[in-house]
Amino acid sequence: MPRAPYPLHLPTPKGPTSGKGLQLRRRRPRPSSRWRQLVAGLLLIVAGSLILTGLMQLPERLDALLLVSNAIANLISGLSRLSMGILQLGSVIVVALLALMALLLLVGGGVRLARAITARPRRPF
Repeated sequence: MPRAPYPLHLPTPKGPTSGKGLQLRRRRPRPSSRWRQLVAGLLLIVAGSLILTGLMQLPERLDALLLVSNAIANLISGLSRLSMGILQLGSVIVVALLALMALLLLVGGGVRLARAITARPRRPF
C-alpha cells in the first residue's frame, strides 16, 4: 500500500481550552437596522398589493367557475384531453398559490412595518 505524499494534520485547539477539545461559539445574529426593516416591510406590502391587484383583474378576463368546470369536463371526456385538463387545473392551483403568497407578503410586510415603527432605538456599543 503506497504512502500518502502528505501526512494528515488535524487542527489543535489553542488557548485556555486546550485540554477540553475544540469549542465553537455561536454568534448572536445582529438585529437589522430600523431602516432596513422599514424598506423590507414596504417592499413586501407593495409586492403583495400588486399581486392581489393583478388577481382581482383576472375575473374581467376569464370566469373562474367556467375555468374550473372546463377543467373537470376535459378530465371526464377522456384520455385524449387529459393533458389539457391537467394544465387547466394546474393553472387554478397556481392562481390559488399566488393569492396565498400575496396574503403572506401583506401580513409579513405589515409585521415588519409595525416592528420598524415601534422598535426602541438601540444603544451604541
